[in-house]
Amino acid sequence: MAQSFLVLEDGFVAEGESFGYDGDVFGEVVFSTGMDGYQESLTDPSFRGQLLVMTYPIVGNYGIHENFNQSRDVHVRGLVVREYCKEPSSMYGGRSIDSFLKEHKIPGISGIDTRELVIKIRQTGTCRGAIVYDEADIEATIKKLKKMTPPSEGNLVAEVSTKKITKINNGKKLLVGMIDCGAKEGIIRDLSKRFDLMIFPYDTPAQAIADSKVKGVMISNGPGDPSQKDVVKTVVKTVKDLSTQMPITGICYGSQIVALAMGAKTYKMKFGHRGCNQPVRYNGRIYVTSQNHGYAVDENSLSKTGLMADQINVNDGTVEGVRHKDLPIFTVQYHPEATPGPTDTAFLFDDFKKIVEASR
Repeated sequence: MAQSFLVLEDGFVAEGESFGYDGDVFGEVVFSTGMDGYQESLTDPSFRGQLLVMTYPIVGNYGIHENFNQSRDVHVRGLVVREYCKEPSSMYGGRSIDSFLKEHKIPGISGIDTRELVIKIRQTGTCRGAIVYDEADIEATIKKLKKMTPPSEGNLVAEVSTKKITKINNGKKLLVGMIDCGAKEGIIRDLSKRFDLMIFPYDTPAQAIADSKVKGVMISNGPGDPSQKDVVKTVVKTVKDLSTQMPITGICYGSQIVALAMGAKTYKMKFGHRGCNQPVRYNGRIYVTSQNHGYAVDENSLSKTGLMADQINVNDGTVEGVRHKDLPIFTVQYHPEATPGPTDTAFLFDDFKKIVEASR
């Protein structure tokens, strides 16, 4: 197995073994605490531009199967694991994670003490990093990382959003829209169980959505900073314009977009929430949720927006959902469609259907 190196901007270097595609790669280093769901994470557009560290010690043990994909592409720039499974279980008839990464030209590095690495990220925060194959390149890589603009500051949404308007006829009575900022297939699946669906590119103007005759709109998950200037000029403006015209909901990145559209602020978290086990307090109960975000809504900025924080993360007190006091608008910071993870909050899709029906 070829040697490779994980390099961080502060000079931290860990030697490991390469798997997947051989090639140097740069990105933001983040970690996920899920015990499973590695394929869903790899194909989740919200991971665009990131080097993903899996905290579970062995990855790939149940293989890769197309049924688990959340998009057609792999969006992480690289994968960091303690150990990857070379001979996955035949239970799902899947292939190895090594061959999957090779196909999509994504480098992986194994043999890393991910416990040490995650503790470091939790202490210092999300950082820029690289996977390289030549030890002689390490010093130059550190210098490059210190000067590199974090991928999250670019318009990553433009890279993952659909390029054309698509309608999905599901034989339902209601037609709703989804603004695609990098939507997971799980969201499209759960919306399709309840509605006919029109999927719009992230930069679709509000008037075009209103003219489509949809009865409500969801803003999907997606990668990067929701306050990025191109995003503010497009989808944030669109949601602001639509906010008094129809019911609106948002998931994850979509929650942040709605908050910005109503006048609130967002901020970059120290290391974010990524995994299948985040507890959220909502309506007097605790729900276990699947999450993947590095930004959050600033609760202190909600006072004059009409929004109130009605869902809170039990671990750190961050905002996990907002609801408008007068308009049919609510959002969630986590993923009620799960994939992977718990389905405790799937009822929120039904709640969206109720407010759409009530607004007809």
